[in-house]
Amino acid sequence: MISKRAARLRPSGIRKMFERAAQMPDPLDFSIGQPHFEVPAPVADAAVDAIRRGDNRYTVTEGLPELNAKIAAHHKARIGHAPERTMVTGGVSGGLTLAYLAMLDPGDELLLPDPYFPVYRELAEVLGIEVSHYDLYPDFRLRREALEAAVSPRSKVLLLNAPANPTGAVYTADELRMAADFAEEHGLAIISDEIYDGFVFDGPLPSVATIAPNSLVLGGFSKTYGVPGWRLGWAAGPDECIAAMTKLQMFTFVCGNVPAQHAAIAALDLDLSHLRDEFRQKRDRLMQALADPYGPVEPGGAFYLFPPAPAGTTGTEFVERALNHKMLMVPGAAFSRRDTHFRLSYAVHDDVLEKGIEVLLRMTRGKTATGPAS
Repeated sequence: MISKRAARLRPSGIRKMFERAAQMPDPLDFSIGQPHFEVPAPVADAAVDAIRRGDNRYTVTEGLPELNAKIAAHHKARIGHAPERTMVTGGVSGGLTLAYLAMLDPGDELLLPDPYFPVYRELAEVLGIEVSHYDLYPDFRLRREALEAAVSPRSKVLLLNAPANPTGAVYTADELRMAADFAEEHGLAIISDEIYDGFVFDGPLPSVATIAPNSLVLGGFSKTYGVPGWRLGWAAGPDECIAAMTKLQMFTFVCGNVPAQHAAIAALDLDLSHLRDEFRQKRDRLMQALADPYGPVEPGGAFYLFPPAPAGTTGTEFVERALNHKMLMVPGAAFSRRDTHFRLSYAVHDDVLEKGIEVLLRMTRGKTATGPAS
């Protein structure tokens, strides 16, 4: 017997493409949002050492005290103030689950961006939380009028994501100040997903938590350190919220991956700016090659490009056509109420990047792109 909530849940469009890639010999895989580089040696060594010395048993619910201290220091260095409290979570998805459970009741409304990371919406659906979208098209910027159009008396939480998945957008300090003012005026709590904080290309990453200290910030290790399979994240924010999330974790995830927690202590000491620079170069190469035929909005961070499909073609149709060239991407409909764009993850080696560019240019010869949807 299957529950109604499970029956309502839609399969992930991202995972569909991931599974197709597993069945295809030597694909050009631009579909999955995971780093192409190996785990940095000091991080891998710390995990192996932890396993071998027997650090394989439960930690306290909120995670190793030494790791939480380092998370708090990382947060303070970037945000400008220490959080009231931190905890270790089962990836950012685990942090989102705990945050939704702690901050929202069934029937409450959550304000989500469009485009959005699919987990945001599907998790709300599972938990009986209503969703209202604020529109980021055509250039993926935050606008007061879009937020006002989305809010209602049932709205309780505003969710922000920057650098964003799928667009790579990084909001300005002025945009975040506007969003913080909007949230305060409407009595909304803020959740800020900042998992890609290590990959910001054009200056430091502004955070809404600098302006609104009571924001709940979610981050993690999957993207920055190349360990998405370790499922390790963190949350930083108000004591009341983290305490509720910790209580909920006792009866769900129990604690974070313990050897990975020990590795994360080592990870937070590393300077991985060379990886950020590598992704910047990949972004610049894509923008140089695809600007004229596709007209994408330049991403400020993460490792995604979200171009419009060529005129007369939906994102889904275009992605299906790309399969004929053994190239995998994800249609924009997996991230949006619109099917006008497609997501390209450029977390790939340079030779794959060049082959992908060649395919994309070949596919649009004699055609013009739609330009950003309006």
